[in-house]
Order: sequence, then structure tokens, then C-alpha cells
Amino acid sequence: MKEIKSSTFRIKSCKVFLVIITMLTTFSIRAQEVNNEFSIDTKLLTRGELRVGGFNPDNEDRKRIAHFILGQYRINLGYKRSHWFELRLSPQMSCVWGQSSVSLGLAEAWASFRSKQGIFAKIGRQVLEYDDERILGYDDWTMTAPTHDVLKFGYEGFGNKIHILLAYNQDPDNMDIGSTFYSGGLQPYKTMQTLWYHYDTPKNIFGFSLIGMNIGMQSANDKHPKDYHQQLFGTYMKLRPSIVTLEGAFYYQMGKEEHGIPLDAFMGSVKLKVTLKENYDLYAGYDYLSGDKYFAVPGQGMIGLVQHKKLQGFCPLFGSHHEFYGAMDFFYLDSYVSNFTPGLQNLFAGGSLNPYKTLRIDACYHFFATATKLENLKKALGHDIELSISYTFDNFVKLGAGYTFMYGTETMKTLQKLSQIRTLHWGWIMLSVTPTIFTTQWNDKKKNK
Repeated sequence: MKEIKSSTFRIKSCKVFLVIITMLTTFSIRAQEVNNEFSIDTKLLTRGELRVGGFNPDNEDRKRIAHFILGQYRINLGYKRSHWFELRLSPQMSCVWGQSSVSLGLAEAWASFRSKQGIFAKIGRQVLEYDDERILGYDDWTMTAPTHDVLKFGYEGFGNKIHILLAYNQDPDNMDIGSTFYSGGLQPYKTMQTLWYHYDTPKNIFGFSLIGMNIGMQSANDKHPKDYHQQLFGTYMKLRPSIVTLEGAFYYQMGKEEHGIPLDAFMGSVKLKVTLKENYDLYAGYDYLSGDKYFAVPGQGMIGLVQHKKLQGFCPLFGSHHEFYGAMDFFYLDSYVSNFTPGLQNLFAGGSLNPYKTLRIDACYHFFATATKLENLKKALGHDIELSISYTFDNFVKLGAGYTFMYGTETMKTLQKLSQIRTLHWGWIMLSVTPTIFTTQWNDKKKNK
């Protein structure tokens, strides 16, 4: 009888053991499953523009008209493996329609690694977008879509974000001749180190960022290149308690620019936005970017040199200028006379309306003025009115159009930003097509030996 009970117990024990082994084996197999995802999506931007006036001044007092079509065509290849690895390749072509030589390259090419604890690293050609994008942004309006070759690593978790950026640029010919001179390419800097910290309260009512940058620029002497470093320190804050959103930023530049001239410049901005309804909001704000003192404008046929012991004109570095300083991009995309700047004051107000989820209407007014007092000229630069409308079809097709009118003052004309005719008209229409054309997922199962 005891032998029968003992045999029964051993059989039950074996069954329990087999069940446990089966459960552990199943868990082990599931734990070893790796989720993979591969996708292909495209981005086709086509924009036609019509511009009347605003060209460099010439001897003829006449209106000149330009009309052209720009294109940006990109294919994005993306791969994800579980939670910890991601890869992206984005070949891109940009051109003016009819152009014989087009711009071909890689807009993005990076690999990203991330742990469950929030530690990450991302290396390669990538987009850098921080805060309101005044200093580091992705200005896709230019069609070239500037990116950076950089190593980014840090930590994200519990409302905190810490990012460290490291970059070192070099001319490809230097691999043969042994020089360290960098003539400029994807970005103008030789080296770049950045530390960025951001904190959000639990319900995202308040958030703030701190940033510190060290940028190494080289003089134009390729035989004896010398590095000069400039630093930028600043903060960005955003408060959104209810229907009101208040943003503010302040940045200070110091160090030396690429020719060794000391820098002492700053900028500040504030913006108030009120969301009256889910589909309607109003906003207003003010930007101040410091300028160089003793800014001189040479007369026709004159050189006009002014010696500066230090530069006080703020440079917004790698920000999205089109988003902030007027749709016509008169400011900070190219330089003033002798590479000096009288700075900028930008007082703006506007609003947006979404009568339908797929329809958006925007209107904005800018008043521009210099930050520096000019000799025999007023500070006012002009008035700018911007209107735009966009409609989205089926989530990935978007059609937009816009019109901008600007009246420039005598100061604007004298700064060689306008022709003799100071009224400017600019209109555009753009088609954006961004479909995901292929996606697939699969699991890797490792068999136990």
C-alpha cells in the first residue's frame, strides 16, 4: 500500500515538475522573442513661389519679379529592434525645377541605443531640435533641411532630460594632406560641445531648460588654421496653467568668433498665447537681438570700414529663423554689410483658426526695427503681414498656400535689403506628400540548446 502511494506521489511530482518546466520554457522563449519593425516612408515637398521686389538694389528703379518651383524629395528607411535599438537612413534630393545639377545627399543616417533605465546614445547625421528651436532647430522650409554629424547621449526619465552633444568636423582632403583645416560643409563649425537639461512638472504645467554650448570656429587661413571658441549660455521656460501659455527665453554669447574678435551679445524673447477654444487661439510676443554699435553703411561706390574691438550682434546659430523673424527670411539667413549686424527688434501678434480638423488658417503681423541706433537713420525697418492656409487630405497629403506683404522703410532700403521699390509681395503654394508605403514586423525566436 505504501509502495502504491509512493508511486502515485512520484507520478504527481513528475507531472508538477513537467508543468513547471513547460511554464519556464514558455516564459524563456517569450523572453527571448525580439520584436523587429521595418518601414519605408517618403517625403515629397514641392513649392512654387512668386516674388515681387526685395532684390538687391541696382541702378534701375523698377520692380523685378521672380517665380520658381523648389523641390525636396526624400525616402526614409527605418528599423527598430525591441525597445533598445533604432536605425534610420534618409537619402534626399533638393533642387530648383529645371536645375541641371541637383543637391544629393543623406539628410539623416543614425543609430540609436536606449536602455530601460532611460540611458541612451545616438550617433550619426541627425536632426537637433531643442526647446522653441531658436538656437538648435530644424528649418525644413529651406528645402536643404540642415542636420548635424554628432554623437548625442544622456538620460531621460521622471520628468528630467539631460543631453550631451559632441561634434568634430573635417575636410575629406585632410586625410591625404594631414591638415586640420575645415572650410565648412554640413555645418560651419569645426567642433561643438553642448550640454542641455530640461525639466517638466508631472502634469506639464511648467517646464524649463538650461543650455550651454562651446563652438569651435576656424579662421580662413588653411596653412595655419587657428581655432577660436565662442560660448552660449541660456534658458527657456514654458508655463501653461490652463488656456494661457507663456514662453520666455534668454541667451548670452561670449568668447571669440572665427576671426578672433571678442563676442558680447544677447537675445531675449517672450510670447503669450491664449487658446479661446479648441480650434481658435491668439498670440503676441516680442524678440530683442542685440546689435553692433557704430554700425556704418557705406554709400554707393564706397567701402566704408569700421573697426570693432568686439562684436555685440547676436547670432541665433542653428535655429529655425523662418519660424520667428518673418516669412520672407530677410534676417539671419544672410549677413549685413561687412558681416556686422544692427540687431533686430520683432514685435508680433497673430492667431490661428481650425474650423475643421483638416483645415487651418493663420494670420500674423510683424513690426521690425534695429536694436542699434543708426547714424542719420531711424530704427524702424518695416511692417510685415502674413496670411496662410492649409488643408490635409487623408493624413499624408497636405496642400498649403500663403501670401506676405511687407512695406520697408528708408532704413531697410539703406541696409541693402530692399530695392528702390520698398513694397514687397511674396506668395507661395506647397504640396506635401508623406505616406508610409511599406511596414512589416516579425519576431526572432532563439531556440534553447
